[in-house]
Amino acid sequence: MKKLYQYITKSFIGTFIFTFFIVLFIWVMQFVWLYVDDMVGKGLELNILGELLFHTAVTFVPMSLPLAVLLASLMCFGNFGEHYELVAMKASGISMWKIMRPLIYFSLFLCVTAFFFSNSVLPVAMLKSKTLLFDVRKQKLAFDIKEGTFYRDLDNYVIYVDKKGTDGSHIYGVKIYDHTDHLGCTKVMTADSGMMELSPNQRCIVFTLYNGYNYTDVTTENDYKEKRPLERMSFKQEQIKFSLKEFDMTRTDEEAYKSYQQMMNIHQLSQSLDSLQRREVEKQELFTNGFVNRWSNYSNRYANGEFAELNRNQVREIDSCMDTIRVLKWPLLSNYTGEKRAAVLEMAIGSARNAKDNVSFNKVDFKSNKENIKQHKKEWHKKFTLSIACLIFFFIGAPLGTIIRKGGLGLPVVISVLFFVVYYIVSTVGERMAVYGNMNMFLGIWLSSIVLFPIGLFLTFKATTDAALLDADSWKNAFKKIFHRKSHES
Repeated sequence: MKKLYQYITKSFIGTFIFTFFIVLFIWVMQFVWLYVDDMVGKGLELNILGELLFHTAVTFVPMSLPLAVLLASLMCFGNFGEHYELVAMKASGISMWKIMRPLIYFSLFLCVTAFFFSNSVLPVAMLKSKTLLFDVRKQKLAFDIKEGTFYRDLDNYVIYVDKKGTDGSHIYGVKIYDHTDHLGCTKVMTADSGMMELSPNQRCIVFTLYNGYNYTDVTTENDYKEKRPLERMSFKQEQIKFSLKEFDMTRTDEEAYKSYQQMMNIHQLSQSLDSLQRREVEKQELFTNGFVNRWSNYSNRYANGEFAELNRNQVREIDSCMDTIRVLKWPLLSNYTGEKRAAVLEMAIGSARNAKDNVSFNKVDFKSNKENIKQHKKEWHKKFTLSIACLIFFFIGAPLGTIIRKGGLGLPVVISVLFFVVYYIVSTVGERMAVYGNMNMFLGIWLSSIVLFPIGLFLTFKATTDAALLDADSWKNAFKKIFHRKSHES
């Protein structure tokens, strides 16, 4: 048995490593295609791109593990069935549970490893990946002037080049608009031709211009807006430098993103949840007490006879409401007449409007706080769901591979993708309903596991009892028995 277990484990682990890196590569390529426009043409160094792809790949590990387990178990047991190795094992008196035992232990080890990875490594990788991606996306494109277009990526300058030479350095029909004075377009430089090249330290772009003019609006004289004085100076050759410092990539401080739920481990999420829930209770108490104190203040003011003076428009508005009040037979106002009644009504109208605005504002605030709390709870549960998914997918893949008896990357890939798509869709729907809907948080986050776990148990039962689940003849015989029984009953 020891040698058999070693053979089964070795076959599975080799297939698992192979499928894991294939799945991880597919996730990374999907990320690259999604953000390719934000990375190309910005002159990013290879170490920056490598760091971004590495941290991004690490963030995809929890998603890759369950799919790799499903695909590897399907391929491994499919190969065993296709080459009649399972038949030989069962003929030797070894049950399906014993065949699966070493891989069950390995799947449990993967579950524990995936949990510690999601709790310890994933938040750090997510933090570095998100901050670096933000820096890459806000990075300006590398200095590249196109023919016949206005180049605006240099701060305070706009450059126009009519034509460029075949070497990319010679330029013709140059116009440079200088906005460094922040007074509009007061300085313009034109040239028939020129040359652009990098400085020796690669920190500046140097323009050497030939046969041109400098035009400057004189703004230092009195009444220059009416007179519009202009200076023009010609030159045979002139050199101007533009700093490329603004094209350097700046790194954002990671502290700014550490408060996001995805960048926290379980301990940090629990602490943050306690703080948020305590803050929500304090806000609700403050909101309730504010209403009570406000109405107590109004009662005291009324008792002391402190009523504001009313203008004619307010009196007309109040008088127009009095007919409605008489129809409703409001007993409270029937005790007062004249200005006191008008003052009470005006105070009530103003208080109602203020209360409505206050309620509307706090309603949005409370909703945002509740969604934030739910997001924290979602991330807390997801530390466990992705780990348990490894075990569930093993109990789907291993018996299904035994039943279909097909190895390789053909049918197992199709079945694996189908199950994973179902898992992903159910998981996404459940999470959104738990966070933005009224579904229970535990039920919403664990919905995909609750749906797939019975399927895994059913397939495992069928595999251990040697049920011909995908045998066409067995299904035909079953349907024949059903229809034969119905014909006899009729």
